[in-house]
Amino acid sequence: MDYDALKQEIIEYSRTIGIDKIGFASAAPFTELKNRLIRQQELGFASGFEEKDIEKRVDPAKIFEQPRSIIAIALAYPSKMEEGIRGKRGERRGIFCRASWGEDYHVILRDRLSKLEEFISSRVPEARFRSMVDTGELSDRAVAERAGIGWSGKNCSIITPEFGSYVYLGEMITNLPFAPDQPIEDQCGTCTKCLDACPTGALVQGGQLNAQRCIAFLTQTKDFLPEEFRSKLGNRLYGCDTCQTVCPKNKGVDVHIHSEMEPSPEEVKPLLEPLLTISNKEFKQRFGEMSGSWRGKKPIQRNAIIALAHFKEASAVPALTQVLNEDVRPVIRGTAAWALGKIGGSSAKAALIRAKEKEKDQEVIREIEAALDFFSQ
Repeated sequence: MDYDALKQEIIEYSRTIGIDKIGFASAAPFTELKNRLIRQQELGFASGFEEKDIEKRVDPAKIFEQPRSIIAIALAYPSKMEEGIRGKRGERRGIFCRASWGEDYHVILRDRLSKLEEFISSRVPEARFRSMVDTGELSDRAVAERAGIGWSGKNCSIITPEFGSYVYLGEMITNLPFAPDQPIEDQCGTCTKCLDACPTGALVQGGQLNAQRCIAFLTQTKDFLPEEFRSKLGNRLYGCDTCQTVCPKNKGVDVHIHSEMEPSPEEVKPLLEPLLTISNKEFKQRFGEMSGSWRGKKPIQRNAIIALAHFKEASAVPALTQVLNEDVRPVIRGTAAWALGKIGGSSAKAALIRAKEKEKDQEVIREIEAALDFFSQ
């Protein structure tokens, strides 16, 4: 088998199925990554969403029998909406990060990887594969970096010369021995704009992220959001784009290649107040195809409440009062109490006083008392 010729065939075929970049890497262990991951765990910087077994994250042989190479792919996504939409007083809106625009990228990339598997199998019937997107054991970024897709930026994203960091990544381990491509030289230089702009200081240093402080991670948690982060959230409902939007390598980058990635403005910038009482069925119908819905409606609703407080949206006081009185979930009631305290006004204060008299949950009571303290400041 002429694997160099097959490699070229795969590259040419990949373009016909909507793969924007493709690279090939060795399946050797990611030794340097292992040390970094161990250090991340020691420092408590991991998100908890990752594969727990570090050996599986850094050694393809732990999850695939006799791996010979890895094929990495990247698909570029839009950074701007072709039809913008703006919120206003009385009709405030939240925002989903760009990586959640359009159809869930896991579905899109798995489709491309599946087609790639079928194509290679038609040429080499004995070929074996293990494809993964984001939720697999391997680090997408480490594979993409080794395969020459882009370099690993200080903002912990893969940055490509063509599309900046606005790319989704996926990879395929295989038993076929493809020649590896050359990694791209780091081009961040002395720039520290992403580190300087990070709202919570989650970027500890170039290439090192404390996920526990990262807004993208915090928007996906389901418990009370720690007080120190609530004012940093702004109107973000899911994810955070700050470290990408300030990156000079992303300046002027906005590609609209894949129709399934195009955002629906009403879904990616939804009105906040209706989210407070949206049913599970309505949530799945509206947001179910977006990657930002994977944690369910609870984090989105909590973040929507915080966003209304961010805007100090007085017209939302009746809706927040209803949530405080009627929602069965302590996190949502307690966050509504905090928001009422932040928004202020006599109606909000009266609602908090009434709620305190009947509330049984201790955490919610603490939130109500803290909210009432805002009125004496």
